[in-house]
Amino acid sequence: MVTRLATPPTGRPLVHGAVTCPRPVPGAALRLFLFHHAGGSHLLYRDWEHEFPADWEVCVLDAPGRGRLSGAPLIDDSDELVAFFADELLPWTDRPFAFFGHSMGALVAYELTRRLTAEGRPLPVWTGLSACGAPQADRDPGKPRARHLLTDRELRDWLRSVGGTPDALLDEDVAWRYFGPVFRSDFALVDTWRPELDAEPLRTAVSAFGGSGDPVVGRDRLAAWAARTERFLGLNMFDGGHFYLADHRRALTRRITAAVAAARRTAQGHPV
Repeated sequence: MVTRLATPPTGRPLVHGAVTCPRPVPGAALRLFLFHHAGGSHLLYRDWEHEFPADWEVCVLDAPGRGRLSGAPLIDDSDELVAFFADELLPWTDRPFAFFGHSMGALVAYELTRRLTAEGRPLPVWTGLSACGAPQADRDPGKPRARHLLTDRELRDWLRSVGGTPDALLDEDVAWRYFGPVFRSDFALVDTWRPELDAEPLRTAVSAFGGSGDPVVGRDRLAAWAARTERFLGLNMFDGGHFYLADHRRALTRRITAAVAAARRTAQGHPV
């Protein structure tokens, strides 16, 4: 049975489980779901709802262990996290929708699209994959060793080198005692991800995004998403590193809007 979502008072966010909708839009033409990076939360996308068309409903998600779900056990297995989000999104897929995920969030968005396909459920009209390399058979020589196995000092130093994490969180032992386990759990999920290398290409249109100076994921790995979908809408590169999106929100959201529009225009003959 699918839970019916309650309508909040005008101007109030709608929160339901892992999903927060900062600006509910009655009769929305499309819902855009945004998935966060390892160690992060929906706050990565704070105020993004203002950058998209007025008839879009932007929904930000939290994995267990953060935000309103801070009391829930962390999930360090990709299949389990994807299954969790598949259940959480059941009440929200009653209209056209799209996915965008950054880093770990892109892994989740990709695997969630695959899961929905396998279950015969409605599919996103478009999936955007940011700062995450496509599955490949050989280990990337540039990929760091399993981050969830690093010492606290090594892990904090690695996070500093990548950027995107406030210095106060990495420098303060009290803050690290709280957030360190979240990073370690999320990196265990990413580091142990074993994608199905011979999986059928997605029927959903896909776009890839990345930073030209990203030390974690190179351009070739991002471009390799073209082989994982029947409709690759292109690779979008921006100046910056792994968290390039912090400096390019307006340009990035415009490209997301254009990509979703293009995916919907070309959807005829590719039922989703």
